[in-house]
Amino acid sequence: MSDKKKDNDWSVLEIKAAVDAYLKMLELELTGQKFNKAHENRVLRDSALSTRTRSSIEFRMQNISTVLMRMDREFITGYKPARNVGSNVEQSIRTVLSERGVQPGDPKAPTADEETLERRTAALQKQKIKEPPKGIKKPKRTASTRTAYVRDPEVRAWVRNEAEGHCDGCGEPAPFQKLGLPYLEVHHVKPLAEKGSDQITNAVALCPNCHRRCHHSSDSEEYTASLYRKVARLIPE
Repeated sequence: MSDKKKDNDWSVLEIKAAVDAYLKMLELELTGQKFNKAHENRVLRDSALSTRTRSSIEFRMQNISTVLMRMDREFITGYKPARNVGSNVEQSIRTVLSERGVQPGDPKAPTADEETLERRTAALQKQKIKEPPKGIKKPKRTASTRTAYVRDPEVRAWVRNEAEGHCDGCGEPAPFQKLGLPYLEVHHVKPLAEKGSDQITNAVALCPNCHRRCHHSSDSEEYTASLYRKVARLIPE
């Protein structure tokens, strides 16, 4: 029988050791430097976390990713956020992160990461933005294996709220819900790749079918023109 401890009794010192190792790896990733997760795991098991298993440490790292995600901070790509984190564990991790100078980020901050953008958008939708956001006139491209642009979650939230759960194109209700909200895709009438802005004057909320119609149908130009007639705030760019 293994003498390794269970996951539910991590001490403060053990949490600190895990967070310190995580932040070291995160800094390397953010500065474009390589690191070996398996090696760092072994180092922890040979020192501060000698009574922990490899999988236990791996899961704790995923817990840290979850907490950082909820704090609107960057997290290590290779440690996918865990779905469930106990409230006591989360509070312990937050306390140590705070001691290390890691504070909550700005939930309104633009991002090129789609998952982060959706999470921030949903939170902002529920807050009901009162004033139309300024958005980003010239969205910046980010380095990636695919082309991505930094986008404003306030713009996405405002455009969806203005649609009130109905497609700006066909007028039909959103086909399903996501994160407890009607799911509509925010479409840039003049594409970002063609130097379109990420502003409410260039964005509409569409159902998936209408969104695909804008990009792939034989009548995409005519359909796009109809959006300018239907949505008064749109301004051709």
